[in-house]
Amino acid sequence: MSSDGSNDGISDADEIPAAEEVVTLADVEAARNRLEDVVHCTPLDRSTTFAERSGAASVGLKLENMQRTGSFKIRGAYNAMAQLSPAECERGVVASSAGNHAQGVAFAGQLLDIETTIVVPEVTPSAKREATRGYGAEVVVSGDIYERSYEHALDLADEDELTFVHPFNDERIIAGQGTVGLELLEQFPELDTVLVSIGGGGLISGIATVLKAHDPDFRVVGVQPEGAFHAKPSLERGEIHELSDVNTVAEGIADARLLEKSFAVVRERVDDVVSVSDREMSVAVTLLAERAKTVAETAGAAPLAALLSGAVDVEGENVAVVVSGGNVNLAEHAELTRTGRMELGRYAEARLGVDDWPTVLDILAATVERHGAELDVLERARRTAADDPNRTPVIVGVEGSGPDHLSDVLNALDERDEISVGNSTMD
Repeated sequence: MSSDGSNDGISDADEIPAAEEVVTLADVEAARNRLEDVVHCTPLDRSTTFAERSGAASVGLKLENMQRTGSFKIRGAYNAMAQLSPAECERGVVASSAGNHAQGVAFAGQLLDIETTIVVPEVTPSAKREATRGYGAEVVVSGDIYERSYEHALDLADEDELTFVHPFNDERIIAGQGTVGLELLEQFPELDTVLVSIGGGGLISGIATVLKAHDPDFRVVGVQPEGAFHAKPSLERGEIHELSDVNTVAEGIADARLLEKSFAVVRERVDDVVSVSDREMSVAVTLLAERAKTVAETAGAAPLAALLSGAVDVEGENVAVVVSGGNVNLAEHAELTRTGRMELGRYAEARLGVDDWPTVLDILAATVERHGAELDVLERARRTAADDPNRTPVIVGVEGSGPDHLSDVLNALDERDEISVGNSTMD
């Protein structure tokens, strides 16, 4: 293992095909014909707020979270499965996925009358598992990360003579995902730069194929979590590198590597790859909900995180942000937006000591309300050695307009004789 936490290169550069041998604009256009009555042409939502925050001339949100199955994945899955032979359709297919490809394959199977088996890693949210079962697939949970699920799916393909539908390393998958790029050209003719999440690289490969064929001056930038940042090192060294560990809340793009076909396209047609933190993605999830009124999963919000964090210089440019998916359960979304509000300085949690529990609760709530803030959480806490033995420990979550406002609220609580403020997220 190298000093940066990645494994040695796993593919010789001579073994990587040319991008033109993998996928062409004609392949994407043919995929669009197959998908014409299957997928939605998703909206492009212009955002003045995000343009002002980033310095861009304009920002368009390509809302693939509003696609059938909740993500772009149905595009590639259907395009690939629609080209299977009758014998392959009869035997059935197997796929591995962190969730969205699973639903895409399962739904495509339902439409094409093909039996599907999906292997998902343990980190896959229950909402995605249940949605996949809802499309008629058999769901098998195996592996702590995607790579282990992938290996198990390949074993099942061999054992049961099933056709494996790869989530990204397949020219038919890449061509299907590329139909997002065709829609972008039509919806956003002034486009300069597009920001796209990278997990295994299928989506960005397809989009880049379309845009670069139309105009080589289009800038295509990939975005990955810091805890799954494998594409940039691979491009810099000219060979595929596999991370030895993946650590990110963005399970939809928690891949450990590119593979030969996606790497071939990315290295020729993608201009740059940047990374964002989990906290920056949480801020993006929060602002998408607040400003764009749209629900996105962390993987889908990663490109907006890159835009707003300054990871990409877009001054004066017309920028498309591909919001690739919105399959997130409500509890997870609530946690993400709470973290996002903390990062924005609009939410604080504090540990209090209170007299006369629970009669003091009215005083506590009234104090927060009087200072124009909102009491979001109020719960009795487990006592620790650091707590005043004569007071009841309480955890509160308070939402305000900013750090100064929240500080004023906590100070007002601390000034009450019945309440003392201990540790808070603002300390």
